[in-house]
Amino acid sequence: MQESSLSAPAAPIASLNEPAPSSSAAEDRILVDKAQAGDTGAFDELVRKYTPKLYGLIYNMTSNREDTADLLQDVFAKAYRSIKRFMGKSSFYTWIYSISVNMTLNFLKKRGRHHKVSLDDVDTGIENDPDFIRVTTANTGTLREVNIHELQKRLNAAMMKLSEDHRTVVTLYDVQGLQHAEISKILGVSEGTVRSRLFYAHRLLQTYLEDFVK
Repeated sequence: MQESSLSAPAAPIASLNEPAPSSSAAEDRILVDKAQAGDTGAFDELVRKYTPKLYGLIYNMTSNREDTADLLQDVFAKAYRSIKRFMGKSSFYTWIYSISVNMTLNFLKKRGRHHKVSLDDVDTGIENDPDFIRVTTANTGTLREVNIHELQKRLNAAMMKLSEDHRTVVTLYDVQGLQHAEISKILGVSEGTVRSRLFYAHRLLQTYLEDFVK
């Protein structure tokens, strides 16, 4: 595995309501089989493919670029060490997402729920997508008139007020564009639990932003 393949992109890459990475699960399986046989180039190809999505996932959960870059390195390092134990019972992207979510949640617990985020240090690029603004607020007409930079700050602050579990489902569903069934597999919870967490998280986000969009 070439170390250079693990470098994070210069800025977070937002993607919303998109399918899982474009290549098919069968193509992933071919790369996994090669990686399990010792082909580091095949694993590097998986790294290149999944880095943008996973960077966006982790950044939305941590809201910190340095933490995101470090965690992304750790995620791929763990995946590389564990690749031979991947049995293909789930798709590779479900497997790598599960590793990413679990490692990030563990990091957040260690960092502490009341960790203070400096909004001046936050790269708000992920919240630029107008669809993300639409799904996390109720009044799109008003949004056209507000200061977009301030709104990005408020969106970030609102996201960071959510618990880790609720922030995770919002990130996976609204930002990463995964379906309930996929999120259920990644988190190891029922689809009903995913739906209830998502509903509650959306309610909280709308409440946190209510005074701003009136």
